[in-house]
Amino acid sequence: MPIQHPPEAPLVVGVTGASGAPIAVALLRALSQTDVPVALVVSDGGEAVLRAECDLYARDLTQYADSVYDDGEVAARIASGSTPTRGMAVVPCSGNTLAKIAHGFADTLITRAAQVHLKERRPLVLVPRETPLSLLMLRNLTLSAEAGATVLMAAPPYYLKVATVEGLVNYLAGKVLDVFGIPHQLYVGWKADGPPE
Repeated sequence: MPIQHPPEAPLVVGVTGASGAPIAVALLRALSQTDVPVALVVSDGGEAVLRAECDLYARDLTQYADSVYDDGEVAARIASGSTPTRGMAVVPCSGNTLAKIAHGFADTLITRAAQVHLKERRPLVLVPRETPLSLLMLRNLTLSAEAGATVLMAAPPYYLKVATVEGLVNYLAGKVLDVFGIPHQLYVGWKADGPPE
C-alpha cells in the first residue's frame, strides 16, 4: 500500500557535486508544473557543478522550490522525522554523498535528511553519474539499496532512440518522477505492441 502523506508534504530535492546538474534542473522545472511542493537543498559542490554545466547559480533554482535550505542548516525541518515528506531525491548524487549515506553519516542537511528518509522508510532516490565504478562505489550503492534507497543510475535509454542531450536529461528526470508516482510528459516509454514513438 502506498505511503499516505498530507497534500502539503514536500518532495525534498538535494543537488550535490556530481556531473548531471541538468537532470536536477529538468526535474525541478517539471515539478514546478505540478501541485507537488518542493524543498530544495543545493550543496556547495552542487552549485559549482551547476555553474559549470548549466551556467546557473543555486539562487536560479529557487524559483522552482517552495522552500529552500542551506546544506549547513542541519536543524532544518526536513532533517526531522516528525516533518512529513513525499520522499527525497539526490540528483545528481556525488560519490562522497553516496558514501556518507551508505555509512550513516549525517554531517550536512542533505545527508541528514537522507538518513531520516531511510529510518522513516520513505522513498529515497539516489542518482549517481559515474563511470567506471570503483569497487568502493559499487559497495556503497549496494549498502544504500539494502538500506532502502532506490539507485537510479543516470544511464541513457538507447531503446528509445533519444536524439538530443535534452531528451536524455528529460528522460532521466522523468524516471525520478516515476519512482514517486508523479505524472509527467518528459518522455514516451516503450510500447508492448511495437517500438516507442
